[in-house]
Amino acid sequence: MLAYWRATEEGEAAIARNRARYANALADPGAPASLWSEPAWSAAFISYVMRGAGVDRREFPPSAAHAFYIDGMMADARDFPATAPFLPRDWTGYAPQPGDLLCADRSRRPLAHWQARWAEIGQFRPMHCDIVVAAGPGVVEAVGGNVADAVTLSRFPADAAGRLLPRAAGGPAWFAVFENRLGRLPPWQPQMQPMAQPQMQPGGPLPPGTWRNAS
Repeated sequence: MLAYWRATEEGEAAIARNRARYANALADPGAPASLWSEPAWSAAFISYVMRGAGVDRREFPPSAAHAFYIDGMMADARDFPATAPFLPRDWTGYAPQPGDLLCADRSRRPLAHWQARWAEIGQFRPMHCDIVVAAGPGVVEAVGGNVADAVTLSRFPADAAGRLLPRAAGGPAWFAVFENRLGRLPPWQPQMQPMAQPQMQPGGPLPPGTWRNAS
């Protein structure tokens, strides 16, 4: 948990608060103690994973709140659409892939589309994101933090094309899928090298597995 919080700028305050709770629990063993129950640490977990993967702060601005690193990814995609490492996608039309971020709005009045966030960018909004680890027809699997107070693998229903299905009414609503393009942009994009073709002389030997018609 300490490592998660230390991946964010707000982490030291959260660590100090929970250390004080721990000291109080030692001083009064009979008192109820709920270490790390707050502040919520799901965004700190995502920030920790990105930091551990070597993603720098400009590409993914770590934060204790999902809404604020989402704002950073959106602004980067707006300003540098050709090179931004994360692109917001409409969750109804894009099939998530491993490495993408699934983001949901947990507020009472969830935003209908990620573009609606521009009107309130910089303001806190309760959200949650998970990292896709597997995807295919019928299901998308993703890992997130602070789900049932643990790092948890969740399985979300998808259609035959792998696109997310709407979530149950009254709960978190899908906000966007952020396509992860890290490692797939120049200069790191793999380049296919043309395969050299053997130069054959008429009547010479043939490459293995080929046939010559007799005439």
